Amino acid sequence: MTAGSFRHEGDRPVHDGYVWKVVVGEFTDPEGRPFTRDIVRSPGAVAIVAMFEDRTTLLVRQYRAAFDSFIIEIPAGMRDVEGEDPETTAARELAEETGFEAGSWKLLHRFYPSVGMTDAMLYVYLATELRPVGRSAHGPEEEHMDVMRVPLAEALAMVERGEIRDAKATIGLLLADRLLGDM
Repeated sequence: MTAGSFRHEGDRPVHDGYVWKVVVGEFTDPEGRPFTRDIVRSPGAVAIVAMFEDRTTLLVRQYRAAFDSFIIEIPAGMRDVEGEDPETTAARELAEETGFEAGSWKLLHRFYPSVGMTDAMLYVYLATELRPVGRSAHGPEEEHMDVMRVPLAEALAMVERGEIRDAKATIGLLLADRLLGDM
């Protein structure tokens, strides 16, 4: 059975927020039966594994309202500037959150962070040749964010110990380690 045998009949708006839109998607299955799914329409996001020459990387410890807790992640941000290239978004977010810019960028992966509920695409980059430029935090979460420089091996151990549970950080760190191990 192919996806082509399913039909998307349209979306019924439920919520139109600052970044996300929530819709009820209306579909028809291959037998002609209608069904609906709640979908979060998203512009997507970027995430950055910022790597120094000594194989230390930047992690951020940031308050996340959905979990009412501080979460350890890699720098990241929404693609909330219409028409902006993902790498440009990544460069902007890296500077805003960590105060560094990168001289070299490599796309590690593009993935769907949650296929059951959103159409978001997340781009994960490896940023190298880092140099300080000063932070420009946006919003209360970034103003109270901790920026940590840790060895890549320790960041991977944090993933294994469950201290890093964020999917984009886990994927980015593992792919960066694999790529750098081949160099």
